[in-house]
Amino acid sequence: MGGFFGVVSKTDAVSDVFFGTDYHSHLGTRRGGMAAYNKEIGLQRKIHKIENSPFRTKFENIFEEMSGTSAIGCISDYDPQPLLIRSRLGSYAICIIGIINNAEELIDEYLTDIGGHFDARTGGNINSTELVSALLSQKDNFADGIKFVQDKIDGTASILILKDDGAIIAARDKYGRLPILIGKNENGYCVSFESFACQKLGYELEYELGPAEIVEITADGTNQLQPKGEEMRICSFLWSYYGYPTSTYEGVTVEAMRYRNGMIMAENDKKAENVNDLDYVGGVPDSGTPHAIGYANQSGVPFARPFIKYTPTWARSFMPTKQKERNQIAKMKQIPVHELIKDKNLLFVDDSIVRGTQLKETVEFLYENGAKAVHMRSACPPIMYSCKYLNFSSSTSEMDLITRRVIVDLEGEEGLNHIEEYSKPDTERGKALRKAICERFNFASLEFQTLDGIIEAIGMEKCKLCTYCWDGKE
Repeated sequence: MGGFFGVVSKTDAVSDVFFGTDYHSHLGTRRGGMAAYNKEIGLQRKIHKIENSPFRTKFENIFEEMSGTSAIGCISDYDPQPLLIRSRLGSYAICIIGIINNAEELIDEYLTDIGGHFDARTGGNINSTELVSALLSQKDNFADGIKFVQDKIDGTASILILKDDGAIIAARDKYGRLPILIGKNENGYCVSFESFACQKLGYELEYELGPAEIVEITADGTNQLQPKGEEMRICSFLWSYYGYPTSTYEGVTVEAMRYRNGMIMAENDKKAENVNDLDYVGGVPDSGTPHAIGYANQSGVPFARPFIKYTPTWARSFMPTKQKERNQIAKMKQIPVHELIKDKNLLFVDDSIVRGTQLKETVEFLYENGAKAVHMRSACPPIMYSCKYLNFSSSTSEMDLITRRVIVDLEGEEGLNHIEEYSKPDTERGKALRKAICERFNFASLEFQTLDGIIEAIGMEKCKLCTYCWDGKE
């Protein structure tokens, strides 16, 4: 995934962009970058690796290295950015969030038709941000260039540009799969992925860009370069998993949605009489916790934290590149509360079940510490398709998904023709899927939130939500 933050101000913007970008650190672990515009020296840029150190420690000297009344910052899980570009549109800094599935096709087309070149990395890979810059530079202005990019790419790209006159251009992706918000204070404006980043820095939320909308921002105001589109497909996972709890997207607060989601799951279990005699309900930390609170509140079963994550030295379990190392770190972080585990019937809510590797380790850990039974609930429906619109859940193969592997084990390739049945809890195939995963991971029981349930918890029309990873519908 990734996130960005920008400021155009009548005073220095670097401090706000430093803190605003740091507030997006939950969205990526590979690269952090900042760019600023100072009318005396022009555009400046710094990029650092953040795999083993958080953004703030790598950029703690940025106030001595960079200054300007306009700045942008980016957290990236893949390409180094922002990039500084010099083109027929002038000099500018640019960062993007999203994924370009047809990058190789676009690169070949550009090299054939335009005859330019790209800075290639080991293996010949091209920075996606540089590709976007090459495409938009084919047009006579930024607005037309961005529209051209959005029409050409297969995937998603939200774009933030810092021009060499100090203005910022913000463009939300074509179908609004990701949010972009504008905030205002007495000195200027900010633009952000996460709403709380604006508010914590003293900006009042003024406007949320619509799908495909493009705006230019100066310290004195905003100018719409392209109106919003009619069609929206905002990512539902924003609320169930990777959005920050205090953020609001399209008027729906993440934490409140997660409480509602847990409550709906508890009601579903009550109607189906799925589980009784629980001692505690807990969340798989951190994003599973608010779903579990909602479940506990609705079911009347006490909420508890039978294990706590040790985060002072291992803040993020997904930092290492190798799965074995990630699993080991995840296990090292789990500190049991023995009184809340031994001889207890426990129900845990996780935000999702993707590959299931770390969840299996967690359940084994609970049984090793004396749990009588561990029931599992997923706060979203079974993930049947790898996301092709954002980087956060992309897999090298859809067979990485535990649901797909189990379906093939049960029925061979033919089973993949019946994914809709496997998704539902009340079909024979759906029951078989849940039973097989329980046996594989030693769950006492397993259930997933329904598609209707998660849509109800979000509170938006389904036609405005992207649910591709669950139902394969674009």
